[in-house]
Amino acid sequence: MLKAVILIGGPQKGTRFRPLSFEVPKPLFPVAGVPMLQHHIEACSKVPNLKEILLIGYYQPNEALSRFLVTAQQEFKVAIRYLQEFSALGTGGGIYHFRDQILSGGPQAFFVMNADVCCAFPLLQMLEFQKKHEETHRYIMLGTTANRTQSLNYGCIVAKADTQEVLHYVEKPGTFVSDIINCGIYLFSPSIFEHIAEVFKRNQQDLQLEENSSWQRTEVIRLEQDIFTALAGRGQLYVYKTDGFWSQIKSAGSAIYASRLYLDQYHVTHPERLAHNKAGAPVILGEDQVLLLGSL
Repeated sequence: MLKAVILIGGPQKGTRFRPLSFEVPKPLFPVAGVPMLQHHIEACSKVPNLKEILLIGYYQPNEALSRFLVTAQQEFKVAIRYLQEFSALGTGGGIYHFRDQILSGGPQAFFVMNADVCCAFPLLQMLEFQKKHEETHRYIMLGTTANRTQSLNYGCIVAKADTQEVLHYVEKPGTFVSDIINCGIYLFSPSIFEHIAEVFKRNQQDLQLEENSSWQRTEVIRLEQDIFTALAGRGQLYVYKTDGFWSQIKSAGSAIYASRLYLDQYHVTHPERLAHNKAGAPVILGEDQVLLLGSL
């Protein structure tokens, strides 16, 4: 049995979406005609034996989110629940806080996905990659290539060429490290919580040495800096490199680019979502035609 976790953040995030995010929470912002989250959920629904999707974030429960969850469950025939953090706990702190909910039912593995990414979601390929090397490949991260300048804005992965073992990981380095970047999509076995627990305990010990520190800081854990950096080079963390499209959605402008990527994919996956030319109606120019006209 498998599960999936989607990290949706909260109202303090997504400030680059303002003023649009005042009207609708960023995870529900329409990208290629459907809420951003729907692309993730649809991809998860195609994974055999994936029984539950958990959304983790610190948005207050609201009508728009509740309505979306009901509709998505009906459409994709998969259980979906929202788990609200009491404050922003980081990409690792949220899943650690709700580890009992994630581990309920005994999943063999679970996906973790950032909500603000756009891609083809090669989840089945990541599963196959893990199954081929079950003894060693406990933790898989999705990676793709970027140019030298772009790579500085992301987590950078140095991997062994033959096995794809992650040897070194640096989040947003100051100088060039690697052209393989972290896509924000992971496949973990439950033992990942042992490594997160080590960070939690270390945070507790550090907190005891400080005066006037908030206990909540012990639960703020970042997968990228706190977990992946430590796991690199230990024979447990591997990267599955995708040749498919990928992009972050950090602003309304990047949502337009993401829409373009998804719309291009719709020709194969969802032709019914695309508008078509009809007699007597305005003529729709496809992307190739628009590019051709622009070059005249």
